[in-house]
Amino acid sequence: MRRLESGEKAVEDDTRGSGWIPQGARKKWPGRTASETNDDLDDLDDLDNPDDSTIPPAHDTMGGLLILAETSAGVAVFKAKDKILKKPENLAEEFQTAEGAANLLKLQAFSKFESTADALDTVNALIEGKVSSKLQNILEDISDKKSSLVVADPKLGNAINKIAGLDFKIISDSTVAPLYRGIREHLSSLITGLTPDDLKIMSLGLSHSLSRHKLKFSTDKVDTMIVQAIALLDDLDKELNTYAMRVKEWYGWHFPEMGKILSDNLAYARVVKTMGFRTNASTTDLSTVLPEELEEAVKQAAEISMGTEITDDDLENINLLVDQVLSLSAYRAQLSDYLRNRMQAIAPNLTALVGELVGARLIAHAGSLINLAKQPASTIQILGAEKALFRALKTKHDTPKYGLIYHASLIGQAGVKSKGKIARMLATKAALSLRVDALGDEKNDTGALGLESRLKVENRLRQLEGGKPISSGNANQTPVGTQSTKKFELNGASGYNADADMADAPVVKSAADKVGSKRSRQDESDAEDEVMAEVEESGAVESKKEKKDKKEKKDKSSKKRKLESEEAEEEPKSKKDKKDKKEKKEKKEKKEKKSKNKD
Repeated sequence: MRRLESGEKAVEDDTRGSGWIPQGARKKWPGRTASETNDDLDDLDDLDNPDDSTIPPAHDTMGGLLILAETSAGVAVFKAKDKILKKPENLAEEFQTAEGAANLLKLQAFSKFESTADALDTVNALIEGKVSSKLQNILEDISDKKSSLVVADPKLGNAINKIAGLDFKIISDSTVAPLYRGIREHLSSLITGLTPDDLKIMSLGLSHSLSRHKLKFSTDKVDTMIVQAIALLDDLDKELNTYAMRVKEWYGWHFPEMGKILSDNLAYARVVKTMGFRTNASTTDLSTVLPEELEEAVKQAAEISMGTEITDDDLENINLLVDQVLSLSAYRAQLSDYLRNRMQAIAPNLTALVGELVGARLIAHAGSLINLAKQPASTIQILGAEKALFRALKTKHDTPKYGLIYHASLIGQAGVKSKGKIARMLATKAALSLRVDALGDEKNDTGALGLESRLKVENRLRQLEGGKPISSGNANQTPVGTQSTKKFELNGASGYNADADMADAPVVKSAADKVGSKRSRQDESDAEDEVMAEVEESGAVESKKEKKDKKEKKDKSSKKRKLESEEAEEEPKSKKDKKDKKEKKEKKEKKEKKSKNKD
């Protein structure tokens, strides 16, 4: 639309927004100056261009405009002019000074935080989009419940709308960002009694408390403890082995026969501590340390020992070393229990599948539980065998089938030919269990997934070994190789037979007994047939294996013979060639000598 010049009057137009109509074609607006009419024409332009991106959305603020602002000192509610959000692009200029901010906003309510804990609870609830009790009290105290409320977070606005008794119209679009920017800049001037230094200290303390809360430090999920514990356990095993060997070598000069009787290092150290000199063996009670058979063997060996004599000073130093062995053994047992409990808390599914020691070594090798959970099953399978893997890749040989996972009990139960398959399946199930342990939300996880995965691996192992699988619904099924007792069933009640009371009378069977005996014979024959079929199958498999082995041996022997024959043929040829060369050389030398003599 064309703007009016100074002093020019406007006339009414029946068709709004249809363009400029000359002054003679419409009536004048009485009492309207050019500037006022230009403002009205701007409003008409806005109606003509409703899709203009520079124009903010219209907010109905008939009941007033309230602004909710959360600060480090407390929660504040400001009252603003109704038209403050119509032109948000001008807010930056109006908030340049504290006076301009004070003209736009007035503090209506302010609830100061009573303590750091109160501030942390309120701010944490606001971050999560929840209405805290302090905020709810402030909103309920506002008399005008039909006002428009400006909120920075849309989630918080939705939570406020759900509170009964509050009928605010929530505004939380992009137009409120400059408004909150200006409030933060002039917060100390808008809220009386707060200095910039006080706000700075409060913000620093609240940010530290909020950061500590966001870290969510949990002693039950700290895998660093597992890494350090398994490393210390390995170091203790090395130290214990070194000290125990030193005790055996040292005390062995005095009583060498006891080392062959007692293979347990801890029992050996306890006997040395209890008995002292070997001459005290007959009078010393070793029943608290050794079983009866070993105690008798030690006492008999002490009477005919060929060891040398040692002094009291020697025995005292040996006892000091024995004390170290005993204390380290006790600490190792305590550390092992601690590691078991920690693994049950952090990775219950992995512990149920591979055990606490193997699981802890896998976590320590990867660095953390989350790093191990990110690894694929193929990497978990060969974790710990990196040197063998790269050596095999370099020399183009077969890559290793297992690493640290080899020490799991399930792989130990498998045969030589089944270890690779079981290791691959176990690594796959371990990868699933690890991801549940690391990323699962269950607080009280009992390791059900690990137990279920272990059952599947055991069934696969039984299938490879030729046994019967364990059903998931029958956990108490007897293992293969043991006889299971059948449940007693009453087939039928037989009547009284007077002839059976006589000692020499023949036993008369009832019809039910005959039927039961026939069934038992049939069951026995069926069982024998199954056993014979299994034996025949195993024999057929063994015969196939034997034939294959014999064929391989024949092939190897034939290849060896061919190589030997070729070498035998090449040897005389090489000898003959050498002899011919030597003869030619000698003839050449003779000719050269003759030519020299002639000259």
